[in-house]
Amino acid sequence: MAETESGALPCAPKLDENRLAWLALALAPGLGPKRILDAVAELGAASRIFELPLTALEGLKFPAEAAQFIFDGKARAAAEAEWAQVEALGARLVSFQCPEYPERLKEIYDPPPVLWVRGDAQLLSRPAIAVVGTRHPSPYGTGVAEMLARDLAARRLLIVSGMARGIDSCAHKGALAARMPTVAVWGTGIDVVYPKENKKLAEEILATGGAIVSELPMGTFPAPQNFPRRNRILSGLSVAVLVVEAGENSGTRVTARCAAEQNRDLFAVPGNVTSKGSWTPNTLIKQGAKLVATWEDVWEDLPSQVRLELEAEAPLASKAEAAASLLPDPVLRPEEAMVLEVLHADTSLQIDEILELVETQLTSSEVFTALFELEMAGRVRCLPGKNYVRTL
Repeated sequence: MAETESGALPCAPKLDENRLAWLALALAPGLGPKRILDAVAELGAASRIFELPLTALEGLKFPAEAAQFIFDGKARAAAEAEWAQVEALGARLVSFQCPEYPERLKEIYDPPPVLWVRGDAQLLSRPAIAVVGTRHPSPYGTGVAEMLARDLAARRLLIVSGMARGIDSCAHKGALAARMPTVAVWGTGIDVVYPKENKKLAEEILATGGAIVSELPMGTFPAPQNFPRRNRILSGLSVAVLVVEAGENSGTRVTARCAAEQNRDLFAVPGNVTSKGSWTPNTLIKQGAKLVATWEDVWEDLPSQVRLELEAEAPLASKAEAAASLLPDPVLRPEEAMVLEVLHADTSLQIDEILELVETQLTSSEVFTALFELEMAGRVRCLPGKNYVRTL
Protein backbone atom coordinates (compact mmCIF):
# COMPACT_ATOMS: atom_id res chain seq x y z
CA MET A 1 0.00 0.00 0.00
CA ALA A 2 1.38 3.44 -0.99
CA GLU A 3 2.16 5.99 1.74
CA THR A 4 0.75 9.52 1.86
CA GLU A 5 3.01 12.59 1.68
CA SER A 6 3.24 12.67 5.49
CA GLY A 7 4.56 9.10 5.46
CA ALA A 8 1.45 7.60 7.08
CA LEU A 9 -0.52 4.81 5.51
CA PRO A 10 -3.91 5.91 4.13
CA CYS A 11 -7.03 4.83 6.02
CA ALA A 12 -9.10 1.98 4.66
CA PRO A 13 -12.02 3.26 2.56
CA LYS A 14 -15.14 3.93 4.62
CA LEU A 15 -17.20 1.99 2.08
CA ASP A 16 -15.33 -1.16 3.11
CA GLU A 17 -16.10 -0.51 6.79
CA ASN A 18 -19.73 -0.05 5.87
CA ARG A 19 -19.75 -3.23 3.80
CA LEU A 20 -18.23 -5.08 6.73
CA ALA A 21 -21.03 -3.76 8.94
CA TRP A 22 -23.69 -4.83 6.44
CA LEU A 23 -22.09 -8.27 6.38
CA ALA A 24 -21.98 -8.43 10.18
CA LEU A 25 -25.69 -7.65 10.31
CA ALA A 26 -26.46 -10.28 7.66
CA LEU A 27 -24.57 -12.89 9.72
CA ALA A 28 -26.22 -11.98 13.05
CA PRO A 29 -28.73 -14.63 14.22
CA GLY A 30 -32.41 -13.77 14.02
CA LEU A 31 -32.12 -10.70 11.79
CA GLY A 32 -34.09 -10.66 8.55
CA PRO A 33 -33.61 -8.32 5.58
CA LYS A 34 -36.37 -5.88 6.52
CA ARG A 35 -35.16 -5.42 10.11
CA ILE A 36 -31.59 -4.87 8.92
CA LEU A 37 -32.64 -2.29 6.31
CA ASP A 38 -34.82 -0.44 8.82
CA ALA A 39 -31.98 -0.37 11.36
CA VAL A 40 -29.43 1.04 8.90
CA ALA A 41 -31.96 3.62 7.69
CA GLU A 42 -32.38 4.77 11.30
CA LEU A 43 -28.63 4.86 11.96
CA GLY A 44 -27.71 6.56 8.70
CA ALA A 45 -24.56 4.46 8.23
CA ALA A 46 -24.17 0.72 8.72
CA SER A 47 -20.72 1.14 10.31
CA ARG A 48 -22.30 2.83 13.35
CA ILE A 49 -23.57 -0.60 14.41
CA PHE A 50 -20.11 -1.42 15.80
CA GLU A 51 -20.19 1.62 18.14
CA LEU A 52 -23.59 1.11 19.78
CA PRO A 53 -24.06 -0.03 23.38
CA LEU A 54 -26.22 -3.06 24.09
CA THR A 55 -29.26 -0.98 25.06
CA ALA A 56 -29.12 0.93 21.76
CA LEU A 57 -28.92 -2.32 19.80
CA GLU A 58 -31.98 -3.61 21.63
CA GLY A 59 -33.64 -0.27 20.91
CA LEU A 60 -33.36 -1.10 17.20
CA LYS A 61 -35.78 -3.98 17.91
CA PHE A 62 -33.04 -6.56 17.48
CA PRO A 63 -33.65 -9.92 19.18
CA ALA A 64 -31.59 -10.32 22.36
CA GLU A 65 -29.40 -12.98 20.76
CA ALA A 66 -28.57 -10.74 17.78
CA ALA A 67 -27.92 -7.67 19.94
CA GLN A 68 -25.55 -9.61 22.21
CA PHE A 69 -23.80 -11.18 19.18
CA ILE A 70 -23.05 -7.71 17.77
CA PHE A 71 -22.17 -6.09 21.12
CA ASP A 72 -19.71 -8.89 22.05
CA GLY A 73 -17.78 -8.31 18.79
CA LYS A 74 -18.72 -11.75 17.46
CA ALA A 75 -20.57 -10.27 14.49
CA ARG A 76 -17.52 -8.28 13.38
CA ALA A 77 -15.23 -11.30 13.81
CA ALA A 78 -17.62 -13.47 11.80
CA ALA A 79 -17.81 -10.80 9.09
CA GLU A 80 -14.01 -10.50 8.84
CA ALA A 81 -13.68 -14.29 8.55
CA GLU A 82 -16.41 -14.43 5.90
CA TRP A 83 -14.80 -11.56 3.98
CA ALA A 84 -11.48 -13.44 3.89
CA GLN A 85 -13.19 -16.59 2.54
CA VAL A 86 -14.98 -14.60 -0.16
CA GLU A 87 -11.77 -12.91 -1.29
CA ALA A 88 -9.94 -16.26 -1.32
CA LEU A 89 -12.59 -17.55 -3.73
CA GLY A 90 -12.10 -14.55 -6.00
CA ALA A 91 -15.66 -13.40 -5.34
CA ARG A 92 -16.99 -10.16 -3.90
CA LEU A 93 -19.60 -8.87 -1.47
CA VAL A 94 -22.14 -6.34 -2.72
CA SER A 95 -23.97 -4.57 0.10
CA PHE A 96 -27.25 -2.68 -0.25
CA GLN A 97 -25.38 0.65 -0.49
CA CYS A 98 -22.73 -0.47 -3.00
CA PRO A 99 -22.86 1.12 -6.48
CA GLU A 100 -23.11 -2.38 -8.02
CA TYR A 101 -26.24 -3.25 -6.05
CA PRO A 102 -29.02 -3.48 -8.66
CA GLU A 103 -31.60 -0.70 -8.41
CA ARG A 104 -34.33 -3.06 -9.60
CA LEU A 105 -33.74 -5.36 -6.63
CA LYS A 106 -34.04 -2.42 -4.23
CA GLU A 107 -37.67 -2.03 -5.32
CA ILE A 108 -38.86 -5.25 -3.67
CA TYR A 109 -40.24 -5.41 -0.13
CA ASP A 110 -37.33 -7.30 1.45
CA PRO A 111 -34.17 -6.99 -0.69
CA PRO A 112 -31.12 -8.92 0.56
CA PRO A 113 -28.81 -6.64 2.61
CA VAL A 114 -25.77 -8.37 1.09
CA LEU A 115 -25.21 -10.32 -2.11
CA TRP A 116 -22.37 -12.80 -2.47
CA VAL A 117 -21.27 -12.65 -6.13
CA ARG A 118 -18.92 -14.75 -8.23
CA GLY A 119 -18.29 -13.37 -11.70
CA ASP A 120 -19.43 -10.05 -13.13
CA ALA A 121 -21.47 -8.10 -10.55
CA GLN A 122 -22.21 -5.38 -13.14
CA LEU A 123 -24.53 -7.83 -14.92
CA LEU A 124 -27.04 -7.57 -12.08
CA SER A 125 -28.12 -4.14 -13.30
CA ARG A 126 -28.75 -5.21 -16.89
CA PRO A 127 -32.30 -5.72 -18.25
CA ALA A 128 -33.09 -9.34 -17.42
CA ILE A 129 -35.82 -11.95 -17.63
CA ALA A 130 -36.15 -14.82 -15.16
CA VAL A 131 -36.86 -18.14 -16.89
CA VAL A 132 -38.23 -20.69 -14.44
CA GLY A 133 -40.08 -24.00 -14.37
CA THR A 134 -40.25 -27.58 -13.22
CA ARG A 135 -37.30 -29.77 -12.27
CA HIS A 136 -38.86 -32.58 -14.33
CA PRO A 137 -39.64 -31.09 -17.75
CA SER A 138 -40.99 -32.89 -20.79
CA PRO A 139 -38.94 -32.95 -23.99
CA TYR A 140 -41.23 -30.14 -25.19
CA GLY A 141 -40.49 -28.00 -22.11
CA THR A 142 -36.76 -28.63 -22.39
CA GLY A 143 -36.69 -27.60 -26.02
CA VAL A 144 -38.87 -24.51 -25.58
CA ALA A 145 -36.88 -23.26 -22.56
CA GLU A 146 -33.57 -23.54 -24.41
CA MET A 147 -34.98 -21.99 -27.58
CA LEU A 148 -36.55 -18.97 -25.88
CA ALA A 149 -33.55 -18.38 -23.61
CA ARG A 150 -31.20 -18.63 -26.58
CA ASP A 151 -33.22 -16.26 -28.77
CA LEU A 152 -33.76 -13.68 -26.02
CA ALA A 153 -30.12 -13.82 -24.90
CA ALA A 154 -29.00 -13.32 -28.49
CA ARG A 155 -30.89 -10.04 -28.35
CA ARG A 156 -29.00 -8.98 -25.24
CA LEU A 157 -31.75 -9.68 -22.70
CA LEU A 158 -29.99 -11.22 -19.69
CA ILE A 159 -31.25 -14.68 -18.73
CA VAL A 160 -31.61 -15.19 -14.98
CA SER A 161 -32.52 -18.51 -13.39
CA GLY A 162 -31.79 -20.72 -10.39
CA MET A 163 -29.58 -23.41 -11.98
CA ALA A 164 -31.85 -26.13 -10.57
CA ARG A 165 -32.43 -29.33 -12.50
CA GLY A 166 -34.83 -29.08 -15.41
CA ILE A 167 -36.07 -25.80 -16.88
CA ASP A 168 -33.58 -23.64 -14.94
CA SER A 169 -30.61 -25.51 -16.36
CA CYS A 170 -32.13 -25.41 -19.85
CA ALA A 171 -32.49 -21.63 -19.59
CA HIS A 172 -28.82 -21.19 -18.71
CA LYS A 173 -27.79 -23.57 -21.50
CA GLY A 174 -29.86 -21.59 -23.98
CA ALA A 175 -28.06 -18.38 -23.04
CA LEU A 176 -24.70 -20.12 -23.28
CA ALA A 177 -25.67 -21.45 -26.73
CA ALA A 178 -26.05 -17.81 -27.77
CA ARG A 179 -22.58 -17.18 -26.31
CA MET A 180 -24.05 -14.62 -23.94
CA PRO A 181 -23.63 -14.28 -20.15
CA THR A 182 -26.27 -15.59 -17.78
CA VAL A 183 -26.87 -15.18 -14.04
CA ALA A 184 -27.61 -18.07 -11.66
CA VAL A 185 -29.20 -17.25 -8.29
CA TRP A 186 -28.45 -20.03 -5.81
CA GLY A 187 -30.20 -21.21 -2.68
CA THR A 188 -26.81 -22.24 -1.28
CA GLY A 189 -23.51 -20.49 -0.62
CA ILE A 190 -21.66 -19.47 -3.77
CA ASP A 191 -19.08 -22.19 -3.02
CA VAL A 192 -21.64 -25.01 -2.77
CA VAL A 193 -22.76 -26.27 -6.19
CA TYR A 194 -26.28 -27.69 -6.14
CA PRO A 195 -27.22 -29.96 -7.74
CA LYS A 196 -23.75 -31.45 -7.96
CA GLU A 197 -24.20 -32.57 -11.55
CA ASN A 198 -24.37 -28.90 -12.55
CA LYS A 199 -20.75 -28.25 -11.59
CA LYS A 200 -19.73 -28.05 -15.23
CA LEU A 201 -22.64 -25.72 -15.99
CA ALA A 202 -21.55 -23.41 -13.16
CA GLU A 203 -18.02 -23.34 -14.58
CA GLU A 204 -19.37 -22.53 -18.06
CA ILE A 205 -21.50 -19.69 -16.67
CA LEU A 206 -18.43 -18.08 -15.09
CA ALA A 207 -16.20 -18.78 -18.10
CA THR A 208 -18.69 -17.04 -20.39
CA GLY A 209 -18.65 -13.87 -18.29
CA GLY A 210 -21.78 -14.62 -16.28
CA ALA A 211 -22.33 -14.54 -12.53
CA ILE A 212 -23.41 -16.71 -9.62
CA VAL A 213 -25.33 -14.89 -6.88
CA SER A 214 -26.58 -15.78 -3.41
CA GLU A 215 -27.81 -14.02 -0.27
CA LEU A 216 -26.42 -16.86 1.86
CA PRO A 217 -22.99 -17.13 3.52
CA MET A 218 -20.21 -19.32 2.20
CA GLY A 219 -20.65 -22.99 3.01
CA THR A 220 -24.47 -22.85 3.25
CA PHE A 221 -25.77 -26.22 2.13
CA PRO A 222 -29.09 -26.76 0.32
CA ALA A 223 -31.91 -26.53 2.85
CA PRO A 224 -35.51 -26.72 1.56
CA GLN A 225 -36.48 -23.35 3.05
CA ASN A 226 -33.71 -21.52 1.17
CA PHE A 227 -35.15 -22.01 -2.29
CA PRO A 228 -38.60 -20.37 -1.97
CA ARG A 229 -36.87 -17.31 -0.43
CA ARG A 230 -34.36 -17.30 -3.28
CA ASN A 231 -37.21 -16.93 -5.79
CA ARG A 232 -37.95 -13.32 -4.76
CA ILE A 233 -34.41 -12.44 -5.90
CA LEU A 234 -34.94 -14.11 -9.29
CA SER A 235 -37.99 -11.97 -10.00
CA GLY A 236 -36.54 -8.92 -8.24
CA LEU A 237 -33.51 -8.81 -10.54
CA SER A 238 -35.71 -9.07 -13.63
CA VAL A 239 -38.10 -6.91 -15.60
CA ALA A 240 -40.23 -10.00 -16.27
CA VAL A 241 -40.66 -13.67 -15.39
CA LEU A 242 -41.20 -16.41 -17.98
CA VAL A 243 -42.76 -19.70 -16.79
CA VAL A 244 -42.21 -22.68 -19.10
CA GLU A 245 -43.53 -25.81 -17.35
CA ALA A 246 -44.62 -26.31 -13.74
CA GLY A 247 -47.06 -28.50 -11.85
CA GLU A 248 -49.85 -27.35 -9.55
CA ASN A 249 -47.71 -27.40 -6.39
CA SER A 250 -44.42 -26.35 -7.99
CA GLY A 251 -42.09 -23.83 -6.38
CA THR A 252 -42.37 -21.93 -9.65
CA ARG A 253 -45.71 -20.64 -8.39
CA VAL A 254 -43.78 -18.84 -5.64
CA THR A 255 -41.72 -17.02 -8.26
CA ALA A 256 -44.85 -16.15 -10.22
CA ARG A 257 -46.46 -14.78 -7.06
CA CYS A 258 -43.32 -12.76 -6.29
CA ALA A 259 -43.43 -11.34 -9.82
CA ALA A 260 -47.02 -10.20 -9.32
CA GLU A 261 -46.23 -8.64 -5.92
CA GLN A 262 -43.18 -6.87 -7.37
CA ASN A 263 -45.14 -5.53 -10.37
CA ARG A 264 -43.07 -7.54 -12.85
CA ASP A 265 -44.46 -8.65 -16.22
CA LEU A 266 -45.46 -12.31 -16.26
CA PHE A 267 -45.16 -14.55 -19.32
CA ALA A 268 -46.03 -18.24 -19.71
CA VAL A 269 -45.61 -20.92 -22.36
CA PRO A 270 -48.87 -22.84 -22.95
CA GLY A 271 -48.76 -26.61 -22.63
CA ASN A 272 -50.75 -29.75 -23.29
CA VAL A 273 -53.85 -29.60 -21.07
CA THR A 274 -53.46 -33.29 -20.19
CA SER A 275 -49.91 -32.79 -18.88
CA LYS A 276 -49.33 -32.10 -15.18
CA GLY A 277 -46.48 -29.78 -16.09
CA SER A 278 -48.87 -27.50 -17.95
CA TRP A 279 -51.06 -26.67 -14.95
CA THR A 280 -49.20 -23.59 -13.69
CA PRO A 281 -48.43 -21.89 -17.06
CA ASN A 282 -51.93 -22.54 -18.41
CA THR A 283 -53.50 -21.23 -15.20
CA LEU A 284 -51.28 -18.14 -15.27
CA ILE A 285 -52.36 -17.44 -18.85
CA LYS A 286 -56.03 -17.72 -17.79
CA GLN A 287 -55.26 -15.21 -15.03
CA GLY A 288 -53.71 -12.70 -17.40
CA ALA A 289 -50.11 -13.76 -18.06
CA LYS A 290 -48.94 -13.13 -21.63
CA LEU A 291 -48.92 -16.27 -23.78
CA VAL A 292 -45.47 -16.91 -25.27
CA ALA A 293 -44.62 -19.04 -28.28
CA THR A 294 -41.59 -17.16 -29.65
CA TRP A 295 -39.14 -14.50 -28.45
CA GLU A 296 -41.19 -11.83 -30.27
CA ASP A 297 -44.07 -12.42 -27.83
CA VAL A 298 -41.78 -11.36 -24.98
CA TRP A 299 -40.04 -8.59 -26.88
CA GLU A 300 -43.17 -6.70 -27.90
CA ASP A 301 -44.36 -6.52 -24.28
CA LEU A 302 -41.10 -5.35 -22.71
CA PRO A 303 -41.12 -1.82 -21.25
CA SER A 304 -40.22 0.67 -23.98
CA GLN A 305 -37.13 1.96 -22.15
CA VAL A 306 -35.83 -1.61 -21.88
CA ARG A 307 -36.32 -2.26 -25.59
CA LEU A 308 -34.57 1.00 -26.46
CA GLU A 309 -31.62 0.09 -24.26
CA LEU A 310 -31.31 -3.36 -25.82
CA GLU A 311 -31.82 -2.14 -29.39
CA ALA A 312 -29.03 0.40 -28.86
CA GLU A 313 -26.72 -2.60 -28.56
CA ALA A 314 -28.01 -4.17 -31.79
CA PRO A 315 -24.63 -4.03 -33.60
CA LEU A 316 -23.16 -6.13 -30.81
CA ALA A 317 -26.11 -8.49 -30.83
CA SER A 318 -25.83 -9.40 -34.50
CA LYS A 319 -22.80 -11.62 -33.90
CA ALA A 320 -24.55 -13.36 -31.04
CA GLU A 321 -27.58 -14.08 -33.22
CA ALA A 322 -25.44 -15.91 -35.73
CA ALA A 323 -23.82 -17.90 -32.95
CA ALA A 324 -27.26 -18.82 -31.63
CA SER A 325 -28.20 -20.49 -34.93
CA LEU A 326 -30.92 -17.95 -35.68
CA LEU A 327 -29.95 -17.98 -39.35
CA PRO A 328 -31.34 -20.59 -41.77
CA ASP A 329 -30.17 -24.10 -41.01
CA PRO A 330 -27.77 -25.81 -43.43
CA VAL A 331 -29.20 -28.21 -46.00
CA LEU A 332 -29.46 -31.75 -44.67
CA ARG A 333 -28.49 -34.94 -46.44
CA PRO A 334 -31.55 -36.96 -47.60
CA GLU A 335 -31.01 -39.57 -44.87
CA GLU A 336 -30.82 -36.90 -42.16
CA ALA A 337 -33.93 -35.12 -43.50
CA MET A 338 -35.84 -38.40 -43.51
CA VAL A 339 -34.94 -39.20 -39.89
CA LEU A 340 -35.62 -35.64 -38.75
CA GLU A 341 -39.05 -35.78 -40.39
CA VAL A 342 -40.26 -38.61 -38.13
CA LEU A 343 -39.05 -36.97 -34.90
CA HIS A 344 -41.10 -34.55 -32.79
CA ALA A 345 -40.22 -31.74 -30.39
CA ASP A 346 -42.93 -32.54 -27.84
CA THR A 347 -42.59 -36.32 -27.57
CA SER A 348 -39.58 -38.60 -27.77
CA LEU A 349 -39.12 -41.69 -29.92
CA GLN A 350 -37.06 -44.69 -28.89
CA ILE A 351 -34.44 -45.86 -31.36
CA ASP A 352 -36.42 -49.03 -32.21
CA GLU A 353 -39.47 -46.90 -33.05
CA ILE A 354 -37.40 -44.72 -35.36
CA LEU A 355 -35.96 -47.76 -37.12
CA GLU A 356 -39.47 -49.15 -37.66
CA LEU A 357 -40.75 -45.90 -39.14
CA VAL A 358 -38.00 -45.69 -41.77
CA GLU A 359 -37.16 -49.37 -42.22
CA THR A 360 -38.37 -49.46 -45.85
CA GLN A 361 -36.24 -46.45 -46.78
CA LEU A 362 -33.05 -46.58 -44.69
CA THR A 363 -30.77 -49.24 -43.24
CA SER A 364 -30.04 -49.26 -39.52
CA SER A 365 -26.50 -48.01 -40.10
CA GLU A 366 -27.83 -45.07 -42.14
CA VAL A 367 -30.24 -44.22 -39.30
CA PHE A 368 -27.47 -44.37 -36.68
CA THR A 369 -25.23 -42.15 -38.82
CA ALA A 370 -28.04 -39.68 -39.47
CA LEU A 371 -28.90 -39.46 -35.76
CA PHE A 372 -25.26 -38.91 -34.89
CA GLU A 373 -24.89 -36.11 -37.44
CA LEU A 374 -28.18 -34.49 -36.39
CA GLU A 375 -27.16 -34.60 -32.73
CA MET A 376 -23.77 -33.08 -33.51
CA ALA A 377 -25.54 -30.30 -35.45
CA GLY A 378 -27.83 -29.62 -32.52
CA ARG A 379 -30.94 -30.62 -34.47
CA VAL A 380 -31.88 -33.55 -32.21
CA ARG A 381 -31.24 -34.45 -28.59
CA CYS A 382 -30.58 -37.93 -27.25
CA LEU A 383 -32.40 -38.61 -23.97
CA PRO A 384 -31.76 -41.51 -21.56
CA GLY A 385 -32.74 -44.91 -22.93
CA LYS A 386 -31.83 -43.99 -26.53
CA ASN A 387 -34.87 -41.75 -26.89
CA TYR A 388 -34.63 -38.90 -29.37
CA VAL A 389 -36.44 -35.55 -29.78
CA ARG A 390 -36.14 -32.68 -32.21
CA THR A 391 -34.74 -29.45 -30.86
CA LEU A 392 -36.63 -26.24 -31.47
